[in-house]
Formats: sequence, structure tokens, C-alpha cells
Amino acid sequence: MIELRPFDKLGGADHGWLKAKHHFSFASHYDPDNMGHGALRVWNDDEIAPNTGFPAHPHANMEIITYVREGAITHQDSLGNEGRTEAGDVQVMSAGSGIRHSEYNLEPTQTRIFQIWIEPVARGGQPTWGSKPFPKSDRSGKLVTIASGIAGDTDALPIRADARVLATTLKAGESAEYAPERSRHLYLVPAAGSVEVNGVRVNARDGAAIRDEAKLKITALEDTELVLVDAA
Repeated sequence: MIELRPFDKLGGADHGWLKAKHHFSFASHYDPDNMGHGALRVWNDDEIAPNTGFPAHPHANMEIITYVREGAITHQDSLGNEGRTEAGDVQVMSAGSGIRHSEYNLEPTQTRIFQIWIEPVARGGQPTWGSKPFPKSDRSGKLVTIASGIAGDTDALPIRADARVLATTLKAGESAEYAPERSRHLYLVPAAGSVEVNGVRVNARDGAAIRDEAKLKITALEDTELVLVDAA
């Protein structure tokens, strides 16, 4: 089953400095019938104006993955971590028992990110943060795991969730395949370009909520960059 969530029908908010679209219920966009997809709780499509961002604020008991699509995001937190994550790269924060952080676009141009929240397997624990480059050339034509709490995903950034986050870039006409367990909740969003997933067209920034598919065949209808979450 593939349920399409068109981008132009997503809830959202325009704060001037921040233009956000919410694939699930979030903040002032409250939708009790769309609170997540399995352990996947939030998928926000954020556009952040230059020299603006999110001032310090708290989180707890959530795994937060930031996939930078364009520009860069600069992170600071109450543990003393600081870092700048550029387009194509990924940062993760395990909020654990509690952490405060800020996220700013200190670049001269707009920054675009996907911010993905996944519920952890257990509450509490020491909060952590990490960032890692994932060059687009290294994931051309194949799905690469960029963050994971699943045993064996040793090259991915670690998260404390029964989930993995994957990404790929595909040239027009190229395909990638993924075989999930049937009990899993999958959610796929093209950051750019359009794809066909088991015969269903998914355009740029649309969401596709997927269950009970033995195999995904993702075929690029044009040059595409996409992100896929596989969660309990």
C-alpha cells in the first residue's frame, strides 16, 4: 500500500524567516488523524532565510535527524557541541534525558532542510550529537544508510531508534530497490526530481507512506535526490 501525500496539500506555516511544510501533525498544524507513521513522528520541509534560525530550545526523548538539501545549518547545544552541516550531509541528535540546542542558517543564501523526528526505543539516556558527510557521488544509483539504530549499519550515524534513514541520487531512468520487512513503516520524499515507486508517481517534496510492500522499486523519472525512512 502506497499513500501519496502531495506537497501542495501538506499543512504548514510561513513565519517570514521560516517557511515550513509538515508531513505530519506539528506545532500549530494539529491533525489528530496524522500523528506519524509508525515510530516516525515528524518530517518537516523547512526553508530558512539567510542569517536567521531557531534560537536555543529544549528537546527530550526524540531522535532528530537533519538532512541538508541546500545551504548549510550551524548547530550549538548545551553539551558544548558546535558544527556546520552542509548540503548533502547529515546531522543527528539523540535528545535523551534533555538537551537545548540552536540551529541557524549563517549563510548568505537560503538553506533548505528535511528535519525528521523518530521516537527512540527507550526514554532517557545521555544526549548526543553528531554530523557526517555523505557525498552524493557515493550514493549515486544506490540507497545508502545515513542514520540507523539497526545492528549492522556500521557506516551510518547512530540513532537510538528501531529505524534507518536512507538516501540516494538517481539519474533519469535509473532505479534502486529496497526490500523491507512487511511489518515496517516506510516514508519516502524526493528532495528534488520525481520518481515512480512500484508504479506510483511521487513528485518533488511529495510524501509517500508505504506499508505491506515486499519490495520497493524506485525509478527516477528525472534526475532525483530522495530520502527514505524505514521505521518500526
